[in-house]
Amino acid sequence: MSNVIPARIVKPKPAWRQWFDRIRNLSWTWRFTWFYLSAMLFLPLGAMFAKAGSDGWAKFWDVATSPIALSTYDVTFTTSLIASLINGLFGTAIAWVMVRYDFPGKRIVDASIDLPFALPTAVAGLTLATVYSDNGWIGSLFAPFGVKIAFTRWGVGMAMLFISLPFIVRTVQPVLIEMERDIEEAAWCLGASDWQTFRQVILPPLLPSILTGMALGFSRAVGEYGSTVIIASNTPFKDLIAPVLVFQRLEQYDYAGATTIGVILLGISLVILLGINILQAWGQRYED
Repeated sequence: MSNVIPARIVKPKPAWRQWFDRIRNLSWTWRFTWFYLSAMLFLPLGAMFAKAGSDGWAKFWDVATSPIALSTYDVTFTTSLIASLINGLFGTAIAWVMVRYDFPGKRIVDASIDLPFALPTAVAGLTLATVYSDNGWIGSLFAPFGVKIAFTRWGVGMAMLFISLPFIVRTVQPVLIEMERDIEEAAWCLGASDWQTFRQVILPPLLPSILTGMALGFSRAVGEYGSTVIIASNTPFKDLIAPVLVFQRLEQYDYAGATTIGVILLGISLVILLGINILQAWGQRYED
């Protein structure tokens, strides 16, 4: 008789048991991370998607592609993108001045840059509407030429510029502070002009931070509500933005319609931010 003991056949664990074992073997930092992300991000997003599709995907598509919704997407994303591009230019210039120059009142100016962070958005909208109205300090200068800023799409753009500016400045400033001046002086000694020095020596290390600030400013402008609802007339097909449309849907107790617009905002924002991150990774190669 053979003394060979037959091998024991081990049944594979179910997929749910394998997943549970992986979770159980994670470190506490990973557990806290996944718990917090699930509670604060993944579960709310899942609930929003579920609510948006509660009336059926045909209804979802009708609401998402309605003429008024398409108009708000255009106003929201186009204006936010233009505002982030403008702030990308002027925010970088402001950061340069704040780092490279000393002048009276510099601390006051530096502190005022963060004002949009601390100022309630409704107060910001009220202030901008007062200043840029036809009788305001700045709006009255344009009124004789037939240019109306407040309660138009121009006003929406001004509000987005105001609330997104600090993101650009505060993202670029640390990079400028750490940048060594010796490299610039070496470029000048080799005969490079100011423009060549800026384009080939200064701009490449700054580009990733500029793109990061623009992405942050863009995302902040897309979700802005408090200031734009005051400085805009909120007229459909004119200056109505998507966040205001969401609020109007909620006032009509159309929760599924409101979440539908929210899902579209989320999707478009995610695609645009992904594109900006790709550009940022492209610019990051200058630091390697």
